Amino acid sequence: MSSASWPPLPVAEWQQTRDTLHLWTQIVGKIRLARTPLLSHWWNVPLTVTARGLSTSMIPTDSGSFQIEFDFIDHRLVVSTDSGIHRTMQLTARSVADFYAELMALLEELGVATPIWTMPVEIKDAIAFDQDDFHASYDRDSVERFWRALIDMTRVFEQFQAGFLGKSSPVQFYWGGFDLAIAQFSGRPAPPYRREVPNLGPHVMLEAYSHEANSAGYWPGPDGEGNFYCFIYPEPDGYRQRLVAPSQARYDDDHGEFLLPYEAVRTADDPDAALFEFLQSTYEAGAETAGWNREALER
Repeated sequence: MSSASWPPLPVAEWQQTRDTLHLWTQIVGKIRLARTPLLSHWWNVPLTVTARGLSTSMIPTDSGSFQIEFDFIDHRLVVSTDSGIHRTMQLTARSVADFYAELMALLEELGVATPIWTMPVEIKDAIAFDQDDFHASYDRDSVERFWRALIDMTRVFEQFQAGFLGKSSPVQFYWGGFDLAIAQFSGRPAPPYRREVPNLGPHVMLEAYSHEANSAGYWPGPDGEGNFYCFIYPEPDGYRQRLVAPSQARYDDDHGEFLLPYEAVRTADDPDAALFEFLQSTYEAGAETAGWNREALER
């Protein structure tokens, strides 16, 4: 496995930029949500990591399609239609309200105007997009390092996914929580998910966790350089007591999941191998304690 780049991601140095970018991705993600049919567990709404940034992939319209991409090399937002027309917006220090207004006007100019609910989701004390003049930070270097780290993670996540034959998600960037994530499913239904999430109706989480799943990912917070995580829903007896690897991984009672600091992966002799070990050992902890049919589900 390649060690690749694995850049440092100190939260303290880019938290304001992170929070602004989080809200920008929610605006773009909600445009995709408004125009696409529901797929299993909302797989129609996340963004995809690309060779230049993050993309919606194709979004259907009545007469064709368009897509929106965050270009973190040239630092611009690109809206492209299948008729060959494209428009751009500069990614620079600007308020969420300003970003929202320009993007909505641009979509109208292209004939693909898409109204969205302007309230952010999964964020406490959220401010509506069109009223948010508070979040207005953008540090190009930090954003580039974050995106390049997502490329590294995607490579390892896909290697891990290759060993699973059952139903599994693509590697996706979930703009609600601002995390890169993957999931494997046992095929069994799960009990209704009851935990409340800010500005999300219960139907959202009921669909997301309708079936028993092992979920893993990376979130750039709350401190340090962010954390890789893994949890299984519903959590079986004995899961949190399992020993997982590498040695820096631990079960966090507050979050109900295993955590591994990004810094521990980045500074490992072989970062790819360290992350793969975490993904595999936490998956095995869940699959074994939950009694999954591993012979049928694994390659």
